[in-house]
Amino acid sequence: MFRALAVSALTVAALATPASAASAAANLLSNPGFETGNLAGWSCAGGEVTATARSGNHALSATPAGQDQARCTQTVRVQPNSTYKLSAWVKGGLVYLGAGGAGMTGTSTWTPGGADWTQLSLSFTTGATTTSVGVFTHGWYGQPAYQVDDVVLDGASGGQPELPTIPSGLSSTGSSSNTISLAWSAVTGADGYSVYRDGAKVGDSTSTGYTDTGLKPSTTHTYAVAAYNGAGESARSATISATTGREGEPNPALPKHLLTGYWQNFVNGAAPLRIRDVNNHYDIIAIAFADADTTKPGGVTFKVDSGLSSALGGYSDADMIADIAAKRAQGKKFVFSIGGEKGNVDLSSSANVANFVSSMEALIRRFGVDGLDIDLEHGMHVDNVAAASRQLQQRIGSGFVLTMAPQTIDTQPGGRYLQLLAKIKDITTVVHTQYYNSGSMNGCDGKVYSQGGVDFITAQACILLETLRADQVALGVPASPSGAGSGYVDPGVVNNALSCLAKGTGCGSFKPSKTYPDLRGAMTWSINWDKSSGDRFSNTVRPHLASLG
Repeated sequence: MFRALAVSALTVAALATPASAASAAANLLSNPGFETGNLAGWSCAGGEVTATARSGNHALSATPAGQDQARCTQTVRVQPNSTYKLSAWVKGGLVYLGAGGAGMTGTSTWTPGGADWTQLSLSFTTGATTTSVGVFTHGWYGQPAYQVDDVVLDGASGGQPELPTIPSGLSSTGSSSNTISLAWSAVTGADGYSVYRDGAKVGDSTSTGYTDTGLKPSTTHTYAVAAYNGAGESARSATISATTGREGEPNPALPKHLLTGYWQNFVNGAAPLRIRDVNNHYDIIAIAFADADTTKPGGVTFKVDSGLSSALGGYSDADMIADIAAKRAQGKKFVFSIGGEKGNVDLSSSANVANFVSSMEALIRRFGVDGLDIDLEHGMHVDNVAAASRQLQQRIGSGFVLTMAPQTIDTQPGGRYLQLLAKIKDITTVVHTQYYNSGSMNGCDGKVYSQGGVDFITAQACILLETLRADQVALGVPASPSGAGSGYVDPGVVNNALSCLAKGTGCGSFKPSKTYPDLRGAMTWSINWDKSSGDRFSNTVRPHLASLG
């Protein structure tokens, strides 16, 4: 039974994303003795770094809990048809050591544990198509904590790993009186990132974001980041400056300028994506979509789509809930979106409204989400949607986030979403109109503009900016040509539109009568299409938002 379950763990490890390149006759693992003082390079469930070590100052300690084996995994690049040796020193409870990957037979070894350090070792040969392996260690159900130190993966083939490239796209994504949050673009082959404040290292991150804490109010700092892997650390990025808020100023729930993206709970040609792998440039993540409950009119349901789960090699509601919690700990906000091109929720009666509010509240609380996104494109009952939104806001409380994604025609004078906003704009966080799939529309100056350029976006946004505060308005655009039937514009055009509205620069023939420096930001459909395009949209637009001041 032990062996069968260990092979199952190998299957999971084989699906992990490669973290570093292989090296020749040397330890291929990054942070093999946990001497960084954290779990950089490792993906662990229930693990922590302890000062009780076999050598050096740190070791891994992990405690199984319930049905959890407290597994830690690191994925490395290897050469096909090559033999490797794996070893580690272990003690404490029952502990496994193993490796496996696509195209090869997984292998593992274990010991019942003990009070003294014991070395586990094994060897394996990669298959003709194997390019990465997952090295893992784990305990066993109901067993006490185990410890691991000095893990070595040694191979006779492969090239020495190269230093990762210098990170780019560093920006500040928010601040409070004593914190500053940062984000940057991912670097291929990086195991993690070092964060530097005012020239001195202040922390590490295994994601593309970091929140610097314990700062003084109204203080400006400079930041840079460097990427690292088994070969060492890259040169540092270009520096940016960021300032903490004033003393006593409440922590803002969202940055001044933000980027919203829709995450697809279905497979349609765009890159399937776990929530944990969403680019850290996104500040609000709209989950598309909560579905209408066919057994309860007005009610909504949600679960990870089976096709998406299959495409990801297994992704459950529990996985998604954990991913959302981790992202929210980084300051990200989540909303459940309803509607879309093909979906709808029937809120045509007060009974349906009651069903919607109770079911959506349950989803928000179960998944740890912050609020609601209204993307109703068919037969919206304005009064009842307004009533449902307000009731939900009252139940969730002051942290409730309400966003909307109207079609362009619905924000033309007299449009349904302008009617809706007249009733609930006081509780609305941000409206990101879809400036695509629209054809030609009248701008706020009465002239007709065709979609697909800076003038269409700015002349349409001007209509909402006459209705809402600037901090409630964002620009909705496709992430790639595949993200919409028509109306795609290059991310550089999006940046021009943002600058035109916020600063009066980068405009086309239309120039607004005044500027809107508090313009909230941009939205894109979708995060998945952005990922399919190499994150080009978010890597271009998010740093520009940070430059708006």
